[in-house]
This record gives sequence, structure tokens and C-alpha cells, in this order.
Amino acid sequence: MAQVAMHAQEQVQEQEQHQQHPIRLYLVVWGFLFILSAGSYLVDYVGLQGYLRWSLILLFMILKAGLIVAVFMHMAWERLALVYAILLPPLLVLVFVAMMVSESNYTIFTRMAVSGTVQ
Repeated sequence: MAQVAMHAQEQVQEQEQHQQHPIRLYLVVWGFLFILSAGSYLVDYVGLQGYLRWSLILLFMILKAGLIVAVFMHMAWERLALVYAILLPPLLVLVFVAMMVSESNYTIFTRMAVSGTVQ
């Protein structure tokens, strides 16, 4: 019985101790965020237009959000189930939005082919 109590006490002490990450990790991530933000601003500064511009801006935005979620929100060290519970729903929303955009294009092109105009 005493061994069980000591084991339980050791587990409580382990849970009370907080895991601290080295400051170097946060500074490196901050540096990457700075570089990605500079890249995003360079896209506007250079004057890129069209799909290339928006693709690069979205890529930089997704990379920055991924770094922030992984390191500053400590998702890189969480259980896989929690990661799926937080990251999977927004990913599925994006998939459904892409499906709706595809369906809307099909609908508009079908209307144009049948009637010659869009109503």
C-alpha cells in the first residue's frame, strides 16, 4: 500500500513540473516568422499579380499559422488525438469550400452553355 501511495505521489510531482522549452527554439521560430512576413511583403513590393501573388501570400500565411500553432500553442508536443480534434475541422471546412467553388463553376458554365447568358 505504501508503494502505491509513493508511486501516486511521484506521478503528481511529475505533473506539477512544467516542461520548459529552450529560449533558442522561440527565437528561431520568431526568426522564421520574420522571414516569412518579409517574403509576404516582398510579394506586394515586387508587384506580382494574379494567381502567383495570391498563392504566395496564402502559402506564407499558412506556414506562419502552422509555426504559431505548433510552437507557441504547443501543439507539436500534444497527443495526436488533440491535434486532430483542433486541426482537422478547419481543414475539412477548406475542402468543403473548394468543393462548393468547383460546383459553382460547373453551374455557371452549364447555364452559359444552355442559355448563352448568365441570369
